[in-house]
Amino acid sequence: MNREEKLNLLRENPEFDIVIIGGGATGLGCAVDAASRGYKTLLLEKYDFAKGTSSRSTKLVHGGVRYLAQGNIHLVREALLERGRMLRNAPHVCHKLGFVVPVYKWWDKCYYGFGLWIYEFLSAKFSLGKTKTLSKNETLKHLPDLDTTNLKGGILYYDGQFDDSRLAINLAQTAIEHGALVLNYCGLTDFIKKEDKIIGLKAKDELSNQEYVIKSKVVINATGVFADTLLQKLEGHAEVTIAPSQGIHLVLNKSYFKGLSAMLIPKTSDGRVLFVIPWHDKVLLGTTDTPVKEVVLEPKPLEEEIHFIINHFNKYSKHQIGYADVNSVFVGLRPLVKTATEKKTALLSREHSIKVLPSGLVDVTGGKWTTYRKMAEQTINKAIQLSDLKSVRCKSRHLKIHGYSKEKINSHLAIYGSDAYLIEQIIADDNSLSEKIHPDYPYTKAEVVWTVKNEMALTVEDVLARRIRLLFLDAKSAMEAAPIVVGIMALLLRENKDWEQEQIASFQKVSHIYSL
Repeated sequence: MNREEKLNLLRENPEFDIVIIGGGATGLGCAVDAASRGYKTLLLEKYDFAKGTSSRSTKLVHGGVRYLAQGNIHLVREALLERGRMLRNAPHVCHKLGFVVPVYKWWDKCYYGFGLWIYEFLSAKFSLGKTKTLSKNETLKHLPDLDTTNLKGGILYYDGQFDDSRLAINLAQTAIEHGALVLNYCGLTDFIKKEDKIIGLKAKDELSNQEYVIKSKVVINATGVFADTLLQKLEGHAEVTIAPSQGIHLVLNKSYFKGLSAMLIPKTSDGRVLFVIPWHDKVLLGTTDTPVKEVVLEPKPLEEEIHFIINHFNKYSKHQIGYADVNSVFVGLRPLVKTATEKKTALLSREHSIKVLPSGLVDVTGGKWTTYRKMAEQTINKAIQLSDLKSVRCKSRHLKIHGYSKEKINSHLAIYGSDAYLIEQIIADDNSLSEKIHPDYPYTKAEVVWTVKNEMALTVEDVLARRIRLLFLDAKSAMEAAPIVVGIMALLLRENKDWEQEQIASFQKVSHIYSL
């Protein structure tokens, strides 16, 4: 993943079968699908891969328990099958996790037990384990810090967990391995049309300002929450298709809620579920569902959202928390498909929509990480129908994602899968790179070198937010690590002191949004 090499290839041959705009879960999934079928594919991302919503999920690969309660059997069934494929195709970054629903009324054991049994049944051959009814003592073995007042027991079920931005990078690598051209920090500036039909586009390298004129047989808009903004600006498209919803997550030290299982609070005051999940040796709390009018690159948490999560956690935990106990808060915007009838975003479907605009632009919106592969398959099928491309069947159902490894690596490098050995080789070649970038965390200088050389990390934020997840785990520590990271990057990218200072100042602004 050498960015300069990719730019040179774009200069030499700017004609493609399929061009995808947007480097989040959907866009990257489309790039993998198209490239693996043999189509000449280009993906353009204006910022970094998974910079927006796709790095800010609840880190779950799931069917959606609450969608089952809403009666959306089709969505749950499809998502559970895709969950199985994700865990099979990317076992280094996706794994199964036990979830416990604490029960405080006897009849709830039957109610939630039956519902979760149906959830398991719908997963069919991709079942991750049997749903079980737990006694009070068994529940406390899974969740030792649970408040025991009126506790009657619990229900144990299994779902999937993953690291979202790490999978995004692996998808970019997979697409490249199948011949795609994938670029971050390269944004769409205009469409090129002939007789009102899109035949190409203009793009700009956000770092050098160099412009590119690109021809394509079909263009896909996979810009998530920014889709309407792009369509209104470049297409004169007046219809509002997205109802953006904000969800926040709080991250705590694991001492506040120990145990290897996650907890699902099945019903909050706004009708959602709330998760308490072990993740990267921390505890993740979330999420909220707040309708928002303005779509921004760095959304901020609202006071009421923070209070909501803290108050609900404190109802269930022996340890009472406050603002000072939160290491990091991160916020994501969901690109929910707008409907004329439903006003409450918590009740809007997480299904996706694929439309073809009069200009021939394929517009894909909605969905969620778990169903990214299915969304991509359907989107590329639609793109093939629109163009004169030879029809090729989808290859992604059994396609191994870059880094694929079933081998257990006993270190934090396990998340890199097969690339872990290459990072270890960097350390073997230069032992000074085994040094940590922060004394309280395992992340090393070698990982910074790896991400810059092999994963197109171009800013301190790219490294500390999306390649190494330190900003999401501990905002203060990420800021403390930034000078070491920027020093390594400056040498690798041949940048000067002014660039280093700009990077630190920029990262400081971002890290404040993640701090309470």
